[in-house]
Amino acid sequence: MSDEPVRPKPYVGLFSQVSPSDRLRLRGIIDFVIERLIQFAGVSTIFIVGLIFFFLIREGLPAFLDIPLRQLFGGRWYPIDDFFGLWPLIVGSILVTVGAIVIAIPLGLTTAIYLGEFAPQWQREILKPLIEVLAGIPSIVLGFLGWVVLAPIVQRLGAPTGLTVFTGSLILAYMSLPTIISISEDALYAVPKEYRDGALAIGATQWQAVWRVVLPSARSGLVIAIMLGIGRAIGETMAVMMVTGNAANVPGLGLDMLFQPVRTMTATIAAEMGEVAQGSLHYSVLFAIGIVLFVITFGINSLAGRLMGTQAGRRRKENI
Repeated sequence: MSDEPVRPKPYVGLFSQVSPSDRLRLRGIIDFVIERLIQFAGVSTIFIVGLIFFFLIREGLPAFLDIPLRQLFGGRWYPIDDFFGLWPLIVGSILVTVGAIVIAIPLGLTTAIYLGEFAPQWQREILKPLIEVLAGIPSIVLGFLGWVVLAPIVQRLGAPTGLTVFTGSLILAYMSLPTIISISEDALYAVPKEYRDGALAIGATQWQAVWRVVLPSARSGLVIAIMLGIGRAIGETMAVMMVTGNAANVPGLGLDMLFQPVRTMTATIAAEMGEVAQGSLHYSVLFAIGIVLFVITFGINSLAGRLMGTQAGRRRKENI
């Protein structure tokens, strides 16, 4: 007999003792379970969204039935006297959101292009985590900083009050920037390196390669980043409620439009939902505001999807 110690058999895998036919059958069962779980997750998401919309319709439909549409979308919001005009709230939400997006999109895309295409590696490793950390700052903290620090600065610039559309737009732009920058930079990173090398090989400068090749290739990801930034802005509540003045009025057209106080739909729901009696007309109107906000968000997402589909169809026709 040999004195050599008995060596343990090496580990050869989970299915080492299973016949090939049983192994294939077991893998088929595992694949079937995983596919069904994925299908269940997708269907359940759609089902939950449908339940939310059904709940909004059930609670908010009495407002559309009991109040004439002319009055419901009128220009006066004064629930104490049964005036439920949603137009000032819609205008306030649109002004603040558009102002935030006008500020955030150029800054976000420019920063993402710099991080993804021009910044050195050491700088990217420092800035990217810092930008993502900014997304975790609570909105109430940003609203408090806007109220204490930013609003007095805006008022010193000549505005009658510091709580204005412009102040809310600045705060929302700051809150949207981490989302736009992070997702846009990931979209640029997903463009194959061969695209850049090919553009540089035919004589393009680095900026020309980015503008003519990289950005068009990452268009779908950039659109998604912008849409998520818009969703972040239009759905914000506490920060906007603190820095926009909470005045349900329609600013007059002019250069001073951005320096007047407004009130958004989300701020109205947050401020008044805790004070109304359940089942009252005021209660139903607040849910009607939620329906209007849901429809606006759905319309924006549908428009973005249609634009992306149109651009994809054009690229397929060009390739043909």
